[in-house]
Amino acid sequence: MLRLTQAPNLAIATLWADALAVEGIESSVERAYLSGLAGGLPPDQCLPEVWIHHEQQEERARTLLYDLQHVPQQRWFCTCGELVEGGFEQCWKCGALMPR
Repeated sequence: MLRLTQAPNLAIATLWADALAVEGIESSVERAYLSGLAGGLPPDQCLPEVWIHHEQQEERARTLLYDLQHVPQQRWFCTCGELVEGGFEQCWKCGALMPR
């Protein structure tokens, strides 16, 4: 097994591990429940970690993780007049899809 990264919290670590699994990369979340020990242990030692099971998948896993962490940010006006910012491809006001 190979440690891929630390995550800021358990929810994000789990999302990253699930995204890796969808791509066929076996992974697990370690240190999932150490956050309660922060203070007794250094906080950076209590963060959850994502580990991959097969080291030969490291490059692909790191590329996928990079893509997940760097979603293109966009800014567009919906036909309803709402300004939509961030990684959203659908208007939160009317539900229309972003024009292509």
